Amino acid sequence: MLRDSYNRTIRDLRISLTDRCHFRCFYCLPNGEPPMARRETLLTFEEIVTLSDIFVSLGIEKIRLTGGEPMLRRGVVDLVERLSSLKPSLKDIALTTNGHTIPENARALRKAGLDRITISLDSLDDANFQEITGVDQLENVLRSIIAVKAAGFDPIKVNACVVRGRNDHELVEMARFARENALSYRFIEFMPLDSGHEWNRKQVVSGREIHDAINAVFPLKLVDESRGSETAWKYKFADGSPGEIGIIAPVTEMFCGQCSRIRLTADGQIRTCLFSTTEHNLRDVLRSGATRDELIEFIENAVLKKEPRHYINDTAFVTPSRSMSFIGG
Repeated sequence: MLRDSYNRTIRDLRISLTDRCHFRCFYCLPNGEPPMARRETLLTFEEIVTLSDIFVSLGIEKIRLTGGEPMLRRGVVDLVERLSSLKPSLKDIALTTNGHTIPENARALRKAGLDRITISLDSLDDANFQEITGVDQLENVLRSIIAVKAAGFDPIKVNACVVRGRNDHELVEMARFARENALSYRFIEFMPLDSGHEWNRKQVVSGREIHDAINAVFPLKLVDESRGSETAWKYKFADGSPGEIGIIAPVTEMFCGQCSRIRLTADGQIRTCLFSTTEHNLRDVLRSGATRDELIEFIENAVLKKEPRHYINDTAFVTPSRSMSFIGG
């Protein structure tokens, strides 16, 4: 069982498959992609499976594949199938994507053993979607949602990063979209993880504001009085309509005290927090020929260094040197 020095149990591992992304979202890659990690520094799928096996033996129950855009990496379906061999100890395999190649791969991913897909959708308006993401891909994202539903994934989660003056005027329409399509739409506060380091607190739409804007039109009912180790407050529609609203508020309502997550970057660095300024080079330990016991010891020691909380709201906060595209969401 993995525990940090604050007695938090670590059950969730997020693995970035690539630092590449063909979207240019202003809150992540506003100036285009920085120099990519060299190919030889990226973990191979064989290495990912080997390390995942070790993590699962230490109590990891959920693995989420992220990026960058994970579907830009060839062979993801095969990787999912190999990770599925870790079940039933591994209880859940998920994928976060912008929809790239999902329409043609949704059924294969489901058959391979993927349990859940989360799709990013920051706007329902063509022009605004392109303004936010830098690409004309809204129709593909919408097709992806249809394909995921047809493949039998349930629930289907959709993420939106909410930024004042950019898409906060669409909150009600996105909630309506969730109702009409039986989606779990999750709204996330804007975090300082952009490669341009241009994050401004004034752009943060608080979780409370998000709730109130939606609740004024579509009354919401809190599903559970406690989030537990989950990141989102979950709401059902009070009138019984299908769909769900999730609100993730790491800036104004931090949930660090119950955090159960660690991350493995595409180049094999353990990050114990999204906002860590320190990384733990698991890749080089693995490639040095370390035994399984030595890898376990390295992982356990890294987890013990997990931060008590993030420091976004402190005056001395230091922005991570790597953007979300490198860290993995």
